[in-house]
Amino acid sequence: MTMTRKKMPAEMRRSVTIEAVLDIAARQNPRDITTAAIAQHMNVTQGALFRHFDNKESLWQAVMEWIEVNLFKRVDQAANEAPTPMAALQAVYMAHIDFVRTHPGVPRIMFGELQRSENTKAKRQAGGLLKKYGARVTTLIDAAREKGEIDPAVDTASARILFIGSIQALVIQSLLVAKDIENISEKAAGVYDIYRRGIEVKR
Repeated sequence: MTMTRKKMPAEMRRSVTIEAVLDIAARQNPRDITTAAIAQHMNVTQGALFRHFDNKESLWQAVMEWIEVNLFKRVDQAANEAPTPMAALQAVYMAHIDFVRTHPGVPRIMFGELQRSENTKAKRQAGGLLKKYGARVTTLIDAAREKGEIDPAVDTASARILFIGSIQALVIQSLLVAKDIENISEKAAGVYDIYRRGIEVKR
């Protein structure tokens, strides 16, 4: 029997609410998303919405937690399945791009939080996520250097910045300029190839 919305357990209701926020964020500026719009999207009352979240800020914190858990689950699995550190870098890059393609609301929310003037918990979560992600990339770059896959002259910090920055550029172009998020993986493959050739050991 199909479970109705009224009979959903609390955790499932929270998950559905987060999915609703991500879905709406894929189509409009996250800053303009209201709790009324979220409730309407879910076909519930605002009162029902706030039985599972104290306020809008706590909902946004839950969204940021979902993003961190699911992004790292995706990229960590990709890295762990790769045969070498250099292959893991590429796997992480493409897994991240695929995550964005699947959840286009995620980068909109991330960019929106990082641009906030207020020092909200959600903004701090977004900043913390970027630091953790950067640490993962740094570890892979250093491991690839130790394996002799990356040119010893390549600066780790610069390689990390370029890795993350090229992903951000692809996302912005796909979401705001080309509006062609479905083709982002194809574009990413070419961009990563240029990145790889810039840091790898020349044989």
